[in-house]
Amino acid sequence: MPNSDNVLGRRAFLLASTIGTMKSTAAPTKIRAAVWGIGHGHARGKVETLRRMDDFELVGICEPDPKQSWAHETYQGVRSLSEREMLDDDSIRLIAVESDVRNNLNFRYAQKAIEAGKFVHLDKPPGDSLTALQKLLTTATEKNLVVQMGYQWRYHEAMQKAIEAAREGWLGSIYMVRATIDKPLGQDARNYDAAYPGGMMFDLGSHMIDRIVALLGKPKNITSWIRHDSNVPDNLADNTLAVFEYDHALAEVYIAAQRPNGNRYRTFQISGTKGTATVRPFFPNLRVHFDLAHAAGPYKKGSQTIEIENKRLAPYEPDFSMMASIIRGGKPDYSVDHDLITQEVLLRACKML
Repeated sequence: MPNSDNVLGRRAFLLASTIGTMKSTAAPTKIRAAVWGIGHGHARGKVETLRRMDDFELVGICEPDPKQSWAHETYQGVRSLSEREMLDDDSIRLIAVESDVRNNLNFRYAQKAIEAGKFVHLDKPPGDSLTALQKLLTTATEKNLVVQMGYQWRYHEAMQKAIEAAREGWLGSIYMVRATIDKPLGQDARNYDAAYPGGMMFDLGSHMIDRIVALLGKPKNITSWIRHDSNVPDNLADNTLAVFEYDHALAEVYIAAQRPNGNRYRTFQISGTKGTATVRPFFPNLRVHFDLAHAAGPYKKGSQTIEIENKRLAPYEPDFSMMASIIRGGKPDYSVDHDLITQEVLLRACKML
């Protein structure tokens, strides 16, 4: 007959194990979130993502501009919030600032949200002032909050693999980075982007500058061409190029508004003395091509393409997954210093600083 103490001990152990398993697998409480503005080109995608992710409960949208349309199905059934309803609701932990870029330029929405004690996701480009961004990030730090920049390619798995290869030395000594996000624009989109200095470099080049700073840091010198070269009679800087000089490397970002099927040609390429990593296209396919002089890391010698299965809801899901982790006590993976350097480099490239 088995010892009763052992049986009870086993039962207690099994019960404790079951309870522990139940606790560890229980779904965390949803984070209540709101969206401030829907004028940004990413607003619809961000709203869709917040509505679908298990981490979040979208409380509503605050859109102060009566000219903005709520007609799209993305916004159907979403509650309209006033500014005070949103800021005064202590249960709302996150505010995603997705207003028209022209409203973002002085950081007034993000600053108000931080001062109200909210975490902030601030879409790109984050503004036209380095000083205002410094103030915003300083206030956030003082309140133990985080402002997450809306550079969604930070979490692009193919770009991460390319940058990993460079950092691990698998590509050798890095001497060149080339990046482009060409995009053909209709007149409405051109008018939108022409409203602020820097044009295409300010809007889309900001993404690539963020990736270059992540890899190479702050450049020693920046030379740029912010030009209007199309025959469209507007003020959009639609043909732009910036070259960044480092001690032993160059980087270039080229952004134009008139390449047909521009999305097909989006490229992020890192070249080193032992090989090259090229990410192209960016989405929906996630793909990085390596061409190596010798086998390195997990990659063989020669030419090879790595296909990455895309299980994401949208390009924005990794951003918000990281934000959920931060709100629950995790550490941000990009520092205040990185965000300030990126902003300074962007403004200098756009001849705005």
